Amino acid sequence: MTKSVPAKLILSSLLFLTFTCFSFGDAKTPLLLQTPTISKSQIAFVYGGDIWIVGREGGEARRLVTGRDLESGPIFSPDGSMVAFSGNYDSNVDVYVVPSAGGEPRRLTYHPGPDVAVGWTPDGKSVLFHSHRNSTNDPDKLFTVPVTGGFPTQLPLDMAEEGSYSPDGSQIAYVPVFQCEPDWKGYRGGQTTPVWIAKLADSSVVKVPREDSNDRNPMWVGKIVYFLSDRDGPTTLFAYDTGTQKVSRVIENKNGFGISSASADDRSIVYSQFGALHVYDLATHQDRPIQVTVSADMPQLLPHWEKVAKHILNSGISPTGARAVFEAHGEILTVPAEKGDARDITNSPGAADRDPAWSPDGKSIAYFSDASGEYELYVRDQKGLEPARKISLSSSPSFYYSPTWSPDSKKIAYSDKFLDLWYVDVDHPTPVKVDKNLMEFYENDFGQHWSPDSQWIVYTKVLPNYLHAVFVYSLASGKSTQITDGMSDCRYPAFDKNGKYIYFAASTNTGLSAAGLDMSSDQHPVTLSVYVAVLQKELPSPIPPESDEEKGPETKPSGTEPDKGKTEQKTDEKKTGDETGTKPAEKSKEPPKVTIDFPDILQRILSLPIPPANYASMSVGKEGEIFLVEMPVVLGEQFPPPLTVSKFDMKTRKTDKLISGVTAFSLSDNG
Repeated sequence: MTKSVPAKLILSSLLFLTFTCFSFGDAKTPLLLQTPTISKSQIAFVYGGDIWIVGREGGEARRLVTGRDLESGPIFSPDGSMVAFSGNYDSNVDVYVVPSAGGEPRRLTYHPGPDVAVGWTPDGKSVLFHSHRNSTNDPDKLFTVPVTGGFPTQLPLDMAEEGSYSPDGSQIAYVPVFQCEPDWKGYRGGQTTPVWIAKLADSSVVKVPREDSNDRNPMWVGKIVYFLSDRDGPTTLFAYDTGTQKVSRVIENKNGFGISSASADDRSIVYSQFGALHVYDLATHQDRPIQVTVSADMPQLLPHWEKVAKHILNSGISPTGARAVFEAHGEILTVPAEKGDARDITNSPGAADRDPAWSPDGKSIAYFSDASGEYELYVRDQKGLEPARKISLSSSPSFYYSPTWSPDSKKIAYSDKFLDLWYVDVDHPTPVKVDKNLMEFYENDFGQHWSPDSQWIVYTKVLPNYLHAVFVYSLASGKSTQITDGMSDCRYPAFDKNGKYIYFAASTNTGLSAAGLDMSSDQHPVTLSVYVAVLQKELPSPIPPESDEEKGPETKPSGTEPDKGKTEQKTDEKKTGDETGTKPAEKSKEPPKVTIDFPDILQRILSLPIPPANYASMSVGKEGEIFLVEMPVVLGEQFPPPLTVSKFDMKTRKTDKLISGVTAFSLSDNG
């Protein structure tokens, strides 16, 4: 554990933490045009958080609506005279309409929850939107609201996210299921989205044929329902004939980039693919790209100051606790505990700098960055004055997580998106693979921790039974050894500073729930206990049995006197060291050499006298100190949940509560 850091002072520093953000437009750079909609003469789309409009043939676009935090794209009314959209002007997402010729947006909904526009009724008198206002589960419901204003009317569907009316308005093609990760390519889980067709008179449903694909964005034109689907690979355009009830592919997706959104009028479909616009002609079956030019002031691209206290993603603490390091807005920043200024040590506009970690010797900060085009490991001096050292980790592009320094500040352990655990020697930067997690259980968090002599890595890995076991990797032999039996779910392994023990937490009541093997699941609340593994067979138990015994009254032998000479001699010896200014011999700075006797190590795993709880994190401090972060066993509605931080001392066997009721806390094991 680090030296005590005034948390309030760090937090107060963060409130004022700002940095300059530079971004410059490039006319040759492809534009990111999103959620297009089409009318007989125009195309509207979202770019840079604003709604723009351009002729069907493309050309110079003009801004139609500007504002902040637009939540969904525009939708033309059937006659093309109005555009409905979802905007956030009063700290809430609501449905608005604006004339396509330009003008002042007019608000149609006023519910405190988000209302998102998805279409129009065929007569153009009402806007179709989805809302959670009357829902009791994840999916929303569909409503219509008159363009002239008034109260919304709910459609007779139990759940619905998107919708498109039939030309006569008697039916609607809709997506009934909410999906929390709509951009997860190749997803085939329980939230795959179908397209259904409902008769509004009796709510009877016909399901568009599918197996396990993600179908969405229905568009009803004549007797055909067009929709986007990933059933044959990257998302592309399909058609469902309501007469023959057959599905056919309309556009063959050859470039591999999925179509992100689409919208139709009675003769064309406009869609966005990798930020570019295309129009598909329904009569000629011709697909053509639309060239769009955007010329505007775009003030968000100008250099400006940005408050980033609420944008912090990852953090760490320097070895002495004098400064903290944060990832925010794609930059790496350090903040003093008490005195001094915040520093942006990367200052790299256009690059995403992530996951900072302070070296134990205090000299360097490691982080991942895509400044070169692909993520690599960077090591920079802690003041940010010298050029960063770049270490390439793989010839194949990947995403990396959790850089963890060894105590000697020479090596860094990390994991990647392929579920591999690695380490790299900073001076000889050839990555070494430590282990791999099960692909069936997608998890790249190994919770790795170094031994005091920097020669071992302890970590957890998922077993075929979906429980975590503790493994130890030897740098000398290049081999990993499992040290727990796999019958409990183990987390948060860490070496003690003396190199004699490994601590870890384990749950023996983990079970399946609706959220999977989840420590924080309300459906099956679980607890963890804390254990210690004694690494050498000749070491005594760190917690030998204790027993209170009746000693009786003390008696002194008759005729004996205290040995005053010896007492005085001890007193004189004690004074000599202090008063003459001589210093006791300094302890060796060499880290303890770690030796592990693997045979029978299961017999040397002991339960520590720490109350079982729903521990969210565990870290070591000084020799014999364990710090624990506890969450409620059953989570309430408060999120993030309140946390309790406590310390266990091996010598006294006492657990002291340090902090209670906080909603965020970061522990460091810098010693």
